[in-house]
Amino acid sequence: MPEEAVAPVARAFQTWAENTQFEFRRVGGEPGDDTVDIRVGFYSRDHGDGFPFDGVGRSVAHAFAPEDGRFHYDADESWGIKNPRAMDWKAFDVETVALHEIGHILGLMHSSVPTAIMYPAVGDGVTKELSRDDVHGFRALYKV
Repeated sequence: MPEEAVAPVARAFQTWAENTQFEFRRVGGEPGDDTVDIRVGFYSRDHGDGFPFDGVGRSVAHAFAPEDGRFHYDADESWGIKNPRAMDWKAFDVETVALHEIGHILGLMHSSVPTAIMYPAVGDGVTKELSRDDVHGFRALYKV
């Protein structure tokens, strides 16, 4: 994963940890390391998971439900870091997309609430936070 993406992805995991009973910890995760539960990376086109990216446009990332733990960004997209003064507003926000994809890793499906992080679409230049709907969805799923 590009070094500049590490902090926003870590913040997204921390946000979910603060709103759930889960705890996330970053580990080395070298190829072949089977102690890692979630793997995050940037990939282009056909990258071996059966869900190839389409290049610029449409699908910007995907993640797989619990027990799979793969979370992939489309490396061909334009990515930015949440910073109102410096963000390229034609870029997708790394942290916003991470919040959404981590929701899938936790087992959440898409929401019909436009303000929810689990809403199925986000535009370039858009930043979002977890919403009440996202937290309620998690609590309903895990009965907490």
